[in-house]
Amino acid sequence: MTNTTSDMTLTLNNGVTLPAIGLGVFQTPAEETATAVAEALRVGYRHIDTAAAYMNEQGVGEGIRASGVAREDIFIETKLWISDYGYDAALHGFDKSAAKLGVDQIDLLLLHQPLTSRFDLTLDAYRAMEKLLADGKVRAIGVSNFMPELLTRLLAETTVVPAVNQIELHPYFQQKELQALHAEHNILTQAWSPIGGITSYGGGAKSAFEDETLLAIAGEYGKSAAQVMLRWHLQAGRSVIPKSTKAARMAENFDVFDFELTADQIQSIDALDTGVRGGPDPDSITLESYGMPIPEA
Repeated sequence: MTNTTSDMTLTLNNGVTLPAIGLGVFQTPAEETATAVAEALRVGYRHIDTAAAYMNEQGVGEGIRASGVAREDIFIETKLWISDYGYDAALHGFDKSAAKLGVDQIDLLLLHQPLTSRFDLTLDAYRAMEKLLADGKVRAIGVSNFMPELLTRLLAETTVVPAVNQIELHPYFQQKELQALHAEHNILTQAWSPIGGITSYGGGAKSAFEDETLLAIAGEYGKSAAQVMLRWHLQAGRSVIPKSTKAARMAENFDVFDFELTADQIQSIDALDTGVRGGPDPDSITLESYGMPIPEA
């Protein structure tokens, strides 16, 4: 098999490097987070993705400390919630996250959602992150769930080009127009639900894990459909943050550096795009419907 470890890390537009595969802890219960993070670090992960709104940043910090892996060897990524948008509120949001994580510096800080109805607050929060970047409190800044129109507006009205836009992206929902905009501005595409986990619950949608095309490719390599999907992302130069609390699944998701998909196989996966979003429409995220106080540390 081809050893493809060269795609284990990616370089952001400001020169900071991050491991291409991270552990996502969305919906991981607070009481399970520390154990999951410590196990992921034991397996070999060196990138953890969390968020203030997940209410498990403290567990991430505990898991990192329990792992025995040096802080400087771990890439920590978290996100500010819409309730902490605005300039001063975002600065305080950083303080809350850093305290819960137990760190002085966060590697990558994102705006979790665009607040379409109050984009002035969104812009002020991003400008606060620019200040945190300038002060060395974060190493890189970015956004999440920004669609082309609002990403273009953000670029026009702020100084620092986001290093990352973390978006729903899997074989059934590929957001190719948005990916092209990222490429144009040297913004890394980071995929949440990269193996289509969101397709396996709710709405009766077809699960990517049972897709015949993916299973056929997986059979050729002795891999799983999930591993094929992760490999597909990596070969396109994307960052991925699959989530799991199961040790065996974490190890499986990380074991994708020893095979390489052919151009024809990639093309067949590209052809699976349905254009149907599994998560909420970013425009539906408002303070009225999704605002919630983020507790102090």
